[in-house]
Amino acid sequence: MSMQPDATDWNIINILREGYTTNSAVAQKLNVSEGMIRQRIKRMKEAHILSIRALINPEVLANQQLAMIAVTVKESRTLDLKAKEIAELEHVLEVSIVSGQYDLLVEVLVDSNRGLVTFLTEILSKIEGIAATQSFILLKSYNKYV
Repeated sequence: MSMQPDATDWNIINILREGYTTNSAVAQKLNVSEGMIRQRIKRMKEAHILSIRALINPEVLANQQLAMIAVTVKESRTLDLKAKEIAELEHVLEVSIVSGQYDLLVEVLVDSNRGLVTFLTEILSKIEGIAATQSFILLKSYNKYV
């Protein structure tokens, strides 16, 4: 059975979602020890509930391009497996199983347009069981950080 965050964990998560802050500051807000915050964050990271990383606005990335790739898999029973395989590929930021016309949405950050061609023809093409893809170049995003 996987770990379920309790009320304190959710309080920690909500504080961290507001932006960067120290464990000491979180502890002070919640009136608990810094060690308790450190242990809970560690436990949530290990349980894959929480990931902490710096994100940047893609507008400042010179010569890089964000793209979404809609993927149709040949057999729906392989959806989870294909999503996991694709998520491990270089340049992949996120993979989601979706409803509708496509099976998966894959967000990638590549080196300009040639990077997208390389990703599609040399990297993604190595995944067996993909029936079709459709690519969407993200020209401008709002409230988007990668």
